[in-house]
Amino acid sequence: MIAELQQAVANYAHALDELNMPQLEAVLTEDTTWTFTIPGQGVLGPVAGRTAVLDFIRDGHTAQTGRVRHHLSNVVVATTDAATAEVRAYLLQTRNTGESIQMVSTGVYPFSLRRSDGGWRIAELALTLDNAF
Repeated sequence: MIAELQQAVANYAHALDELNMPQLEAVLTEDTTWTFTIPGQGVLGPVAGRTAVLDFIRDGHTAQTGRVRHHLSNVVVATTDAATAEVRAYLLQTRNTGESIQMVSTGVYPFSLRRSDGGWRIAELALTLDNAF
């Protein structure tokens, strides 16, 4: 089960970076919520519902420059039962403009996941960044 949960989180990061909307839709629950804490800006969100989250992702992708990657590491399954799980990962976000590579931000990604017919899906994401960008 731990490998399945780690795979769900990895699928999220890959789909996010590639703007693979069908894969993102498949890894999010319909009632998913996203909340972001950014130093100096406070708490943003929650962005509630899969449709709103997908729109938020599209808007963010349009605004970014260069190739952004979300590197997740130290993925730990904190608690789990047959239907729900808590997963925590560190974030290192990079941007490659073709001329330079930048470290954009670091942070902590707590995920709450729920099991569905299609496997594990992200029900809640509460990213806390270490820096404003």
